[in-house]
Amino acid sequence: MSRYVLVVAELREGALRQVSLEAVAAARMVAGDDGTVAVYLAGHHPQAHTGELHLAGADRIFAEELAAGEPVHTERLLQSLVKIAGPNPPAAVVLGHTAAGRDLAPRLAARLDAGQLSDVIAITPEQGTLAFTRPIYAGKAFEKRIFLREPWIVTIRPNNFPCKPERSAAEEPESASCAVEAVPAPDNGSLRTVIREVVRRTAGKTDLAEAKMIVSGGRGVKSADGFRPLAELADVLGGAVGASRGACDAGYCDYALQIGQTGKVVTPELYIACGISGAIQHVAGMSGSRVIVAINKDPEAPIFKIADYGIVGDLFEVVPLLTEEFKRQLSTG
Repeated sequence: MSRYVLVVAELREGALRQVSLEAVAAARMVAGDDGTVAVYLAGHHPQAHTGELHLAGADRIFAEELAAGEPVHTERLLQSLVKIAGPNPPAAVVLGHTAAGRDLAPRLAARLDAGQLSDVIAITPEQGTLAFTRPIYAGKAFEKRIFLREPWIVTIRPNNFPCKPERSAAEEPESASCAVEAVPAPDNGSLRTVIREVVRRTAGKTDLAEAKMIVSGGRGVKSADGFRPLAELADVLGGAVGASRGACDAGYCDYALQIGQTGKVVTPELYIACGISGAIQHVAGMSGSRVIVAINKDPEAPIFKIADYGIVGDLFEVVPLLTEEFKRQLSTG
């Protein structure tokens, strides 16, 4: 069944967020080969990302130009999306399960009189319709839901929907094209809120929610300096540094690094837990990782029950050894 599906994409520091490309891939699957996938992107010079979005599966781009450094305003995005959806209503809207996506999706659902689901990790065809799988009870169980009518809106969890294999623009057929339509900015006078200043608290070079590799520390790191070997290993792997709530509460690191039920939920390909006991609140935020490696001096630590690989030892001895071995393996190719 072919559908018209709209994707709301996001930029982070001038680059397309990985979850936005995953949203395009998910929308392509939902739309079908004969359907249409349109992408709405607001930011500075959004047309520069047309090729990347087209390679991911987009057929059409709605581009809204923002001034350099201008913050993305949810209410402004909402007004633009309602105008886009008005003349040609989409059957579905897909967003990333990010801070912006979680804020925008329910507002848009209310304006479009659409059903809405958050934090979807799988979309599967079942009995002539689509079923949406999402975790519940802090990841202890999963539920499947269906929409009884269109339109519907979903936010997808990062690192759960595979993108198309990366190709260069030169490999794309010359006949392929992606229509781009400029979206006029809404009148700021109609906005009920105004953003005066944005203070960014970044967790590091790589966004934790989208990181493929994460090296995380708990109370076992003992101090802020204890995160240095973890950061070195993360740099070698091209990943990000995370932390348990215990490490954040102890003042070893900023709460922007917190992973868990009250922090960020992550699903990397590799999660290395260093000095983390494995409290259920932390496990709720990382149990969906593809491969879990636990390093802890206590052989009875609960983290070993969910780990794919466990190392009983002092993290300050084990982590530098891992770093050097990864360096050697990467250098020999």
